[in-house]
Amino acid sequence: MQIFVGLGNPGPKHAGQRHNIGFMAVERIAADHGFQPWRKRFEGETSEGRLGAEKVLLLKPMTFMNLSGRSVAAALRFYKLGTGALTVFHDELDLAPGKVRVKQGGGHAGHNGLRSLSQHVGADFRRVRIGIGHPGDKARVTGHVLGDFAKSDRDWLEAVLQGISEGAVALAEGQTDRFLNAVALRTAPPRSSGGKAVKPAGKAEGRDALRASDPAPDGSGNNDAPRADESPLARLLRRFGK
Repeated sequence: MQIFVGLGNPGPKHAGQRHNIGFMAVERIAADHGFQPWRKRFEGETSEGRLGAEKVLLLKPMTFMNLSGRSVAAALRFYKLGTGALTVFHDELDLAPGKVRVKQGGGHAGHNGLRSLSQHVGADFRRVRIGIGHPGDKARVTGHVLGDFAKSDRDWLEAVLQGISEGAVALAEGQTDRFLNAVALRTAPPRSSGGKAVKPAGKAEGRDALRASDPAPDGSGNNDAPRADESPLARLLRRFGK
């Protein structure tokens, strides 16, 4: 049994803020991996499911950020788990937007959620640090972390959340390199010889790409190319019927 915690603040006012990227990460994992509906437990919201062979509890503390440790401690006590079973997803000022790093233990660097966790359960837990960038001026930090993501952030934010979700099984299995590779394939995909980024296609994207490459029925493109779902008679009629 493992517990994946996303840090954030409750309520619609905070839903789109940079400080809530931890909430966003575990919500995406729950949605993509068929976890159970969220329910109220441990002064938070929880969702249960599996990542590969691992049973995982997702937890969003609803105590506000600076009391997050209280919720997490209650969950660990209930399941009789130590911090070795705990992974925390949180925003990280010291990383550029879209960068993701995994760290075991450490300080809180002024992050109120991590400070609360350290006070209640100790500091030796795994952290998934999700970069939101630094505003460049210490006086602007509070407004930055409590500000909503901008429209210009949407592409990299979606890529990060998708990569985290796709790598979640590897993370649960303790394969940090595979997890980070899954994130990197979305946030910094390899480039083709022409210099264009080559993003890995999901199932739906792959189907759309195949449909887009089909010969057009109106004669445009390579109309003579065979189609997988077309009978020989239909192919002849299409080729010579005009």
